[in-house]
Amino acid sequence: MKLGVNLLCVGGLIDELQLHACQMAVDHGYDGVEIPVLEGTPNDYGQLARKLDDLGLQRTCTAITPRADADPTSNDPDIRSRGIAHLDWIVDCATALGAQTVGGPFHAPIGCFTGTGPTHDEWQRGAEAHHNMAERAARQGMRLALEPLNRFETHFLNTAEQALRYTQTVDHPAFGIMYDTFHAHIEEKSQPEAIKALSGHINVLHVSENDRGIPGTGQIDFDAIFRAVKQTGFDGWIVMEAFGAGVPELAAATRIWRPMFESHEKLFHDGATFIRQQWTRA
Repeated sequence: MKLGVNLLCVGGLIDELQLHACQMAVDHGYDGVEIPVLEGTPNDYGQLARKLDDLGLQRTCTAITPRADADPTSNDPDIRSRGIAHLDWIVDCATALGAQTVGGPFHAPIGCFTGTGPTHDEWQRGAEAHHNMAERAARQGMRLALEPLNRFETHFLNTAEQALRYTQTVDHPAFGIMYDTFHAHIEEKSQPEAIKALSGHINVLHVSENDRGIPGTGQIDFDAIFRAVKQTGFDGWIVMEAFGAGVPELAAATRIWRPMFESHEKLFHDGATFIRQQWTRA
């Protein structure tokens, strides 16, 4: 496996001010960092890529569909067109970054609800857009890892069962799932069974505690999760994801109103130690 850390814990745009966190990842033995692709230009990510090369860090990235007026699943042609253009922008930025995978909930806008679950037509429009996105990503040697979220954040994709069906609908070898233990803790009856169902389709594993703090300090049964993941033959990116209250726009988006860890140093150290121990004994 490759060990990564999601840098949303320090900021939404990673630039010179956040390079200390990249050095911290090096110091604690992470193989790479997961870069948020939320704003900026491909040129910005190309510059960051050179700095990460200098540090010897590989990278994944995570992205979202940020606005209701740029929704690739919409039945409005203009809105859908803007949504597809946004997916193209994500791939362009990820390519410039040198990312190996593109993860996150880049399906429907987060926090936008219709009052029902996803319709057949929404899924078909989304699947077409994501198939084309996967084709572009594959040409750059990248894989997609679409992230199901809990029902309080999206109506589009919530469970492993839905994720498997959606992956089959998209039907592209470069398309897979980002399995996040926080969201699955809310939605699944059994995380080991959910992981087994998605065997062969998980491109990134997000290790995230039930309170978004340091993994291993909360309620999630990571022993069972890591055993199940290893039994599937998974040997890809395992990325620690935690959120803090220090970045106001991210705290608002993730509903983090109190500190979830003492310091970034402790988060990076304890998270890396915990994940390595879990993987070794699974």
